[in-house]
Amino acid sequence: MFRAAAAELGRILVYEATRDWLPTIQGQVDTPLGTADVTFIDPTKPLVVVPVLRAGLVLLEQASSILPATITYHVGYVRNDDTLECSCYLNKLPPSFSSDDLILVSDPMLATGGTMVAVIQDIVSRGANPANIRIVATVAAPPALKKLGDKFPALKVYCGMIDAEVDERGYIVPGLGDMGDRAFGTQ
Repeated sequence: MFRAAAAELGRILVYEATRDWLPTIQGQVDTPLGTADVTFIDPTKPLVVVPVLRAGLVLLEQASSILPATITYHVGYVRNDDTLECSCYLNKLPPSFSSDDLILVSDPMLATGGTMVAVIQDIVSRGANPANIRIVATVAAPPALKKLGDKFPALKVYCGMIDAEVDERGYIVPGLGDMGDRAFGTQ
């Protein structure tokens, strides 16, 4: 049930993060009662999606239901429990991005912001424009939002909830616990 709820929240957040940002085309759809004029997301310009493993996958499970064309690149980070510093264990980003690429990054929990700053810095260092990047998260905390806003003022973050604080262990309070463990049923 948690996984289904997270996936549905992800679908909603992806929709919100992309609806006024993606290129669109006009068209018509035939229905049983007539023809409707509609706006489609342009399928000729794929959206780049970057889930931060593993929990970031959950938010993108339903993305294909609203995004007609995507290219996915995975990144994996782990945070040291003592120093709260992150390190990359998997980076499947391409050597370069165009400054016109539209990039959607998903990571359910934005606590201290260290991991997301590292991800965005890596993407920007490859040529992406921060104004063309959207982050989708389930829960965020003020330290992460401040750090991201200070470092990348043009960046937009969409999240379901902003919790009040981060504790001394770097966990969002009240938060959700480890979303990857909860979503994938692991310990």
